[in-house]
Amino acid sequence: MDPLDILGNLHKIRPVFQPIVSAINQDVIGHEVLARYEEDGTWHSLGPFFLDPDVPEEFKVEVDQHVLRLAVEQILEKGTDGMLFINRNAKQLMINDGDDLLQSLLDYEQKGLDMKRIVIEVTEHDFDEEFETLNHLLLYYKTYGIQIAVDHVGAKSSNIDRIRQLEPHILKIDSRIIRQQNGDTFHDIMFSMSMLAHRIGAALLFENIEDDYQLYFAWKHGSRYYQGFYLGYPAFQPVDRESLALNIGEKMAGYVQREKSLLQQRHDFIKAWEKKVKDLLPKWEGPKKADVFIEGVTEKFDEESFRMFVCHIDGQQVSSNFRKKADTWKLEPHKRGSNWAFRPYFLENVMQMKALNTGLLSGLYSDIETKEMVRTFSFPLTDQHFLFIDLRYAYLYEHECLLA
Repeated sequence: MDPLDILGNLHKIRPVFQPIVSAINQDVIGHEVLARYEEDGTWHSLGPFFLDPDVPEEFKVEVDQHVLRLAVEQILEKGTDGMLFINRNAKQLMINDGDDLLQSLLDYEQKGLDMKRIVIEVTEHDFDEEFETLNHLLLYYKTYGIQIAVDHVGAKSSNIDRIRQLEPHILKIDSRIIRQQNGDTFHDIMFSMSMLAHRIGAALLFENIEDDYQLYFAWKHGSRYYQGFYLGYPAFQPVDRESLALNIGEKMAGYVQREKSLLQQRHDFIKAWEKKVKDLLPKWEGPKKADVFIEGVTEKFDEESFRMFVCHIDGQQVSSNFRKKADTWKLEPHKRGSNWAFRPYFLENVMQMKALNTGLLSGLYSDIETKEMVRTFSFPLTDQHFLFIDLRYAYLYEHECLLA
């Protein structure tokens, strides 16, 4: 499509609305406004037009303003509720100091549009261009009640500080990178993004959801909003819950039951491990004979574990490392005397075990020595000494509830 043809035929352009669904009430809470161009009886996406670096930004702004006008007039006329997500890149926003978009919205505010319904989407890539100017403009928009969303979050980890500075209302994550990225790498990205969203009070929105796995992944990782063809295609009219491609409430009820089942299975594992250790407690004769005690533990956890040791509550290791190599448990006496109190959660966990007199299962983490993903089951032998049993990845992999 020739840009000049598009600009000269604005009457052939119509807005389409892609629904955005909330996890809280499983209902449509807004729409992203996209554009379609009619050519020879077929409607085409204007995505290539907006993404073409050779098309002048002034052309894009004119088309965007036209689409926005049609979209807002349509939702006001029909009384459609919910948020309206509007895409703008940094160069477009900064034309005329961003006044064109703001003035249009203020004009529609006079006609009944609540500015709090507007969500302006900028991509993380935009932060590479005159960030201070862009940040100042977006903060100014926020004073009018306009919400800000950052799209393609996670594409560049170097922008985390800038996202924190902007404090957007919504962080949008592209679901397609679930399959494109290495699994461990993506989990690291998601952990960082979830923590960032929590710190700045932003909601997560997963977009481009195309199947059940991606929807479940988004739900499991704390996404508040969902968007994609799996839920609903862009349409010339805003849609409601009944028009979605699936019953989102039914789907999420299934996810809840699945997650509850996995948690119960994991709980059952922990209780079974606790019983194994409790049965051995009469053989505990103090830290000087810790190695003798662990020899009995290796027999009980031969299938699950690859390493175990005993620590004092202050972090000092009082036993050798017992490490399984080629189906045989080997002692590493040189590990005795090591202090692990510096590790995140060590002191918090031992104090919790002391208070509750119960075992704990750590989250998944990458072992420093083996580089494999592992979990550690720990249990209080006394109120001063604690047993740590590192579970091998192959065993976790065989039991989904231990990886969930």
